[in-house]
This record gives sequence, structure tokens and C-alpha cells, in this order.
Amino acid sequence: MALGVAHLQKLLEPVVNAMAYELVGIEFHAHGGSGLMRVYIDSPDGIGLEDCERVSRQISGVLDVEDPIPGHYTLEVSSPGLDRPLFTGEHFERFAGSQVKVQLDVPMQGRRRFAGQLLGLRDGQVVIKEEAEEVTLPLERIKQARLVPDV
Repeated sequence: MALGVAHLQKLLEPVVNAMAYELVGIEFHAHGGSGLMRVYIDSPDGIGLEDCERVSRQISGVLDVEDPIPGHYTLEVSSPGLDRPLFTGEHFERFAGSQVKVQLDVPMQGRRRFAGQLLGLRDGQVVIKEEAEEVTLPLERIKQARLVPDV
């Protein structure tokens, strides 16, 4: 993303944290002259519609004043859901033992998609157990990672 999700994270995290929520992560998808910015929030008590609306109002004000995104975009505030996205090294540590699906930005070992049990981080690399084999993936190459719901 051209404008930088890291910049948006730094801008919005203090606002979300001050409201007693965790800013799980931000996704931005450009669509021609517009885009979609999805902000994931969480709390120990879970997230309901009122929580999303409350956070949306607060961060909309910040985004209107700071204007970090050129052009038109839609803002969505959401709970992480059962297929929770993983954004940071801390997330990969916290959810070690869970089943995950990971997509890389460039192929590694001829593949972009990996799935298996998340073993955590080792030397800054995400480690997944696929069947009987451990696969080590560079954290900075991960385009998207999500938990696989245990239903």
C-alpha cells in the first residue's frame, strides 16, 4: 500500500487504545479511485456492533483531520472474528498451537500458500508445522495470515 499501513497504525493505535480496545491490525485495499480501509479491534469482553460504531466515529474524526489517505475510501471497523487475521510477531506468538493459513507476497519453495499448526516465532521467522514438516516463513514476506476456526 502506497500510503503505508504502518503510518495508519501509528496514527490510530493511541486513539483505539485510549478507548480500552486493542487495535489488532489494519488492511487497505485500493479499488481504482477509491479504497476500503478495514480496522480490526478487539477487547477481553469481545466486540459488538456498538463497539465498532463507537471506534468508527472516533477514528473517522482523526482521519478527517489528519487526511492520510488520498482520494475516496470506505472505513470499516470490525472484530477479528473466528478466522482472526494475524499481523504482528506478537500475534504469531500469542496464537501458537492454532491452525493457520498463510499467504506470502512472493513464492517460496515454489508456493505462496501454506497451512498448518502455528508453532510461533523462531529468530524472527514464523514457524508452521505442515503435516510432519516444519516450514519457516519470513515475517516480512507474509501478505496475509489467518487463524483457521476450530468448529
